[in-house]
Amino acid sequence: MRDVYIIGVGMTKFGELWGKSLRQIFVEAALSAIDDAGVDHIESMYVGAMTTGLFVGQEHIGALMADYLGSAPVPAVRVESACCSGGMALRMGFFEVASGNSNIVLVGGVEKMTDGADVTAALATAADQEYEVYQGVTFPGLYALIARAHIARFGTTRKQLAAVSVKNHHNGSLNPNAQFQNEVTLDQVINATLVADPLTILDSSPVSDGAACAILVSEEVMKKAKRPAVKIIGSGAATDYLALHQRDDITVLNAVKRSAERAYKMAGIGPEKIDFAEVHDCFSIAELCIVEELGFVEKGKGGPFIEAGNTALDGKIPVNSSGGLKAKGHPVGATGIAQVFEVVEQLRGNADKRQLKDVHIGLTQNMGGSGASSVVHIFKLAE
Repeated sequence: MRDVYIIGVGMTKFGELWGKSLRQIFVEAALSAIDDAGVDHIESMYVGAMTTGLFVGQEHIGALMADYLGSAPVPAVRVESACCSGGMALRMGFFEVASGNSNIVLVGGVEKMTDGADVTAALATAADQEYEVYQGVTFPGLYALIARAHIARFGTTRKQLAAVSVKNHHNGSLNPNAQFQNEVTLDQVINATLVADPLTILDSSPVSDGAACAILVSEEVMKKAKRPAVKIIGSGAATDYLALHQRDDITVLNAVKRSAERAYKMAGIGPEKIDFAEVHDCFSIAELCIVEELGFVEKGKGGPFIEAGNTALDGKIPVNSSGGLKAKGHPVGATGIAQVFEVVEQLRGNADKRQLKDVHIGLTQNMGGSGASSVVHIFKLAE
C-alpha cells in the first residue's frame, strides 16, 4: 500500500446551529479543509453520517454533499457505523488513497441533531432493538451498567468518573470550536441532574450539530502541496456483540482493544509511543474504559490513573485536549473527523491555548453504540 497523508483539515463550531442546514455545515467544513490543503479538486469523497434520515429526513448523503460542494460527478458515498461513522469514513478514504485508486480524497462527517427529531429514539437505533431498546434501556442506561460493573469489580469511585468531565470541560474552555467553553467542578458533576445512576447529565455528551473534514493525499501530491502534512501510520477497526448482555465482561470494550491492536501493528509501535489521544468519551465511564483498552494503563486502574492527572494537558498521556465529546460536542457522524482535526492541529503546533508540548505521535479512537464498533488511527507529522 502507498503512504497516505493529511494536508488539510476544517471543521465548524459544534453546538446548536439553528441558522444552518445539514448541507451548509458540511460544505463549510469541506471548503475550510480544501482551502487548508490548497488543492483545486478532489477525486473521491466519503461522508460519515449516523442517521440523517431520522434526524432531518435526508438520506443519499454522498450525492447531496458532492452536489452542494460543487464536486459532482466525483464518486461520493455515505459511511455509517453509528457514532464512529466519521472514523470509518476516514478509514475508507485511507484505503482509497493507499490502494492507488485516488490521489486526493475528501473525508468528512456531519450531523444535525437539534432540528426537532426524537434524539433518544434516533440514537437508540445503534443498540439492539429487540433485546435492549424494546425493553426500555437507553444509551445512558447501558453506560451506567458499565459504570456500575467497573465500580463493583475494580473499586472505581464516583469522584474518578467525575474527573473525566472536569478535565474535558477545562480543555473545552480553551477550544473556540467547542460547544461548551466553561469549566465545571467535581461537585457540580456529581450533584448534577441524575440521568442513569451513577451518571449525571455532566457525565454525558450533549446533543450537537456540526461537521468536520480532512483532505487525504498520496505522497506525490503531498510533496507538491508544500503544506505541513500529517502521515497516517496505523488504522485498525473491530466489532463486538451489539447487545451489552451478550458480552462475557461488560467492563471490557473488546472492539476498542482489537482495533487498537490492529492499528498498533500497522504502525509498528505500541501504546508507550503514543504522545496524546482523542478518544470517544460519550460518557465519562467510556473514556475511563478506553484508556485501559488502548493500553495506556493496566485494566481496572483507569480511575486512579485519570484522577492523578495523567490524562491532563500536562499529564503523561493527554487525552481529549479538544474537550472531547463531553465539552467539544458530539454531532455523532462528525465526531471521528473532529478528532482528526484536533490531532492534526496539535501535531502542526496550531492548537493555541491548549497546545501540547513535544508531541510527535497522536491517536484517535472513535466508537459506535455501547462499544459494538471501534476504529483507531495513529498519526505522526510527516518528515
